[in-house]
Amino acid sequence: METEIKSIAAVETFSRRGYVTLQVTVITEDGTSGTHTPTSGISIGAYEAAFLLDGGERWFGRGALKAVRNVNTIIGPRLKGMDVMEQRRIDKAMIELDGTPDKSRLGANAIIGVSLAVLKAAAKSRNLPLYRHIGGVDAVTLPCPIIGLGTAGTYRDPGKTRLYKPSFEYTAYGAESFSDAVYITRIVQNRLEEIIRGRYGFYRGTNILSKVQDDREALEAMTEAIDETGHKGKVGIFVDCAAGCYYEHEKDRYVGLFYKGEKTREDMIELYKDFVSSYPFVVLEDPLHEDDFEGHAILRKELGIEIVGDDLFTTNPDRLKKGIEMKAANAMVLKIPQIGTYSEAMDAVGLAQRNGYGVGPCGSRGDPSADLAVGLNTGQVRGDLNRILEIERELGSSARFLGRRSFKTK
Repeated sequence: METEIKSIAAVETFSRRGYVTLQVTVITEDGTSGTHTPTSGISIGAYEAAFLLDGGERWFGRGALKAVRNVNTIIGPRLKGMDVMEQRRIDKAMIELDGTPDKSRLGANAIIGVSLAVLKAAAKSRNLPLYRHIGGVDAVTLPCPIIGLGTAGTYRDPGKTRLYKPSFEYTAYGAESFSDAVYITRIVQNRLEEIIRGRYGFYRGTNILSKVQDDREALEAMTEAIDETGHKGKVGIFVDCAAGCYYEHEKDRYVGLFYKGEKTREDMIELYKDFVSSYPFVVLEDPLHEDDFEGHAILRKELGIEIVGDDLFTTNPDRLKKGIEMKAANAMVLKIPQIGTYSEAMDAVGLAQRNGYGVGPCGSRGDPSADLAVGLNTGQVRGDLNRILEIERELGSSARFLGRRSFKTK
């Protein structure tokens, strides 16, 4: 058959973030190819599928030659002759071939590289854009873009991950279209740059908020920029707290999150209540550590905004099921490398949507987040803005834009 796998090959390369990773290419019998390059994240949940790294001195231990070898000598030969249209059969074969609960033998990076390369090859074989292959004729919802501004707080203890989190972002939920949302966000962002420059002097690179001494100052400046550009009620604040980066288990305290000092769970809940009552918040992501389902349930009940689980759920159907049962959060981040295969990630997406949870594709791990957002009608995205502008032009008048309705409030 023309869509049977002829070859699978991997090479070591660099991700768009500059990390060493692998690139996987799947070629079918008719010459169609699909290529994917997964990448690791900055905030990595303890329950994520395990990337296989080389260790040793080369590339500071983060080389990908072991994962490359597993694709070329184990996964590729096993999948040769299988049909790229049978995504679940292929993913199941890799899961069984690995044989570990976290995909640590072959490496989640190897497995997801193949899984998404297969998905892309299948779309090309059907002569369809990826979003249409994913969602069919119903793939018409353009997402509300969530656009990052950077990390606040010169006080922040760099540690291993703390320098990069929390991340502060805008989302123009009151726009008329995706392209309008991007435009409005840039207008507000430009005013924020002027405010920060006037208040603190130059900022670090593209990190607008890098000079802020206390993260509440960042929220004040972000709110001022919204108001002063006339977009109050149209633009909201999204903060990826990545609270687990600051949670110290031995103390049962959050140390240095948002400003100096130690905070209990109760302190954090009160702080978030203050944030939501004082600033135009739309979303809080991972506001507490990844084992605190109960705390996330309290925040969902108390705050009335979207509470997103990233490290909390890790795109894992089992963890999401627990969250649904406990009413913890009301949305999940979609990052396919967290679970390791496209099929398992879609199980999580289906479970979320059937239970009224939001889904937010994120491109930070190399996922084709733009096509996933449109294909799955998620209504929100962090990812390739140019790709979504292309899709907007392709869809034309058939495109829908949900705006504020894309975000959960209960």
